[in-house]
Amino acid sequence: MESNGTDTVIRPLRPQDQDTARRLILAGMAEHWGAIDATCNPDLKDIVANYAGATFLLAWQGDALVGTGALIHEAEVVARVVRMSVARAMRRRGIGRLILQHLLERARAAGYCQVVLETTSTWAEAIAFYLQQGFRIVEVRDGETHMALDLETEIRPG
Repeated sequence: MESNGTDTVIRPLRPQDQDTARRLILAGMAEHWGAIDATCNPDLKDIVANYAGATFLLAWQGDALVGTGALIHEAEVVARVVRMSVARAMRRRGIGRLILQHLLERARAAGYCQVVLETTSTWAEAIAFYLQQGFRIVEVRDGETHMALDLETEIRPG
């Protein structure tokens, strides 16, 4: 378990967390899109199985799940951030940034050189958040904004 020195604890998803994580993610999507058909998000049906081998982190404050975020393998040296979500009442408190920092640390530790993501182009707050975190827009296509962040690589004595 990792803490940011306040009351937010970041830790990996456990099997008993997946229903709570699914509800938080779908609530965020419903807030943005209106009613959500959960069948359109089949990866959320069994998060543990669908994200096996990936990094799926949860942010907790006490017994309350306040955020999620995952890092999946995209290509040889590229990882993708997915399923970033922060409970509506907890936004703008650094929770998303904390989750993202942990995901980027995991990406660096795994040897990835770049992290990519996409978000809906009309989600201005999300785009602004990722730009503030150092991501750049690489493409806008079909209503989606694709972003990337090049990770600093350490040169190790050989």
